[in-house]
Amino acid sequence: MTTDIDGAPGPKDAPPATPKPIKAIPVRHYGRYVSAVIAIGILVAIVYAFGQGKINWHAVPDYFFDHRILTGVYKTLLLTVLSMVIGIVGGIGLAVMRLSKNPVTSSIAWFYIWFFRGTPVLVQLFLWFNLGLVFEYINLGPIYKNYWSDFMTPLLTALLGLGLNEAAYMAEICRAGLLAVDEGQTEASHALGMSHAKTLRRIVIPQAMRVIVPPTGNEVINMLKTTSLVAAVQYPELFRYAQDIGQNSGAPVEMYFLAAAWYLIMTSILSVGQYYVERYYARGSSRALPATPYQKIKANMLSIGRPKGGAA
Repeated sequence: MTTDIDGAPGPKDAPPATPKPIKAIPVRHYGRYVSAVIAIGILVAIVYAFGQGKINWHAVPDYFFDHRILTGVYKTLLLTVLSMVIGIVGGIGLAVMRLSKNPVTSSIAWFYIWFFRGTPVLVQLFLWFNLGLVFEYINLGPIYKNYWSDFMTPLLTALLGLGLNEAAYMAEICRAGLLAVDEGQTEASHALGMSHAKTLRRIVIPQAMRVIVPPTGNEVINMLKTTSLVAAVQYPELFRYAQDIGQNSGAPVEMYFLAAAWYLIMTSILSVGQYYVERYYARGSSRALPATPYQKIKANMLSIGRPKGGAA
């Protein structure tokens, strides 16, 4: 220790000066502000253009809950559910066939997927509707016999056209999910004496659901919108009813906006359901599940008024 002549401590023994706190200056992102202003300007211009257009917006709420529109919504949902059931059941069967070691069944499944994925849905609908040129009548012996034109109703045409086409896409989704399960799971179940069918049902498929569910939710939403194509084969659903009302009321464009609003409502509800289904099947792969929208809103509401750096 150094001391002065009178014994007082020297400069080296003085306590160190307290450093000043660092003042962090946030980086200015001017590009964000410019892009936000441009986006808002474009949105305002679009809203203004629609507001000044020659569209009778009062016709939309007048027919929004019309009984024909509500009937169309019901038939659209019914057609979506039935077509997805056909697609999911058929897709699981085709996926198992694709993974089979039997070359015949594997080739049949490959050809089915190749054909139905390679042709438009609208073309398939017209093919089913006009197959009476090939099969004059359908004969199931003592069970059923009728002309093809009477047998192939618009509803049956819609179900076959949408359901069988969806089965081709679901087959690839299910195949990807089955392949995502480790082969050791199958080997272990066979070592325990489980049959191939029981292994699929009890071991493989439950684990594959985590991979299968998210794209299946997208397929359900896509199917809901694709049902609008069946208006071409005379099946009355939401889009067809909206067309008929528009022609009779002299407001065809307004009814298209009405149909679009209903489709948005239905797809939004399905999207919420898809989110919670995906969250349910993610329990086995994520340590902490993400907060739900309700939990996020609740947390933000509780944080209002809470002092910074302490509890409320």
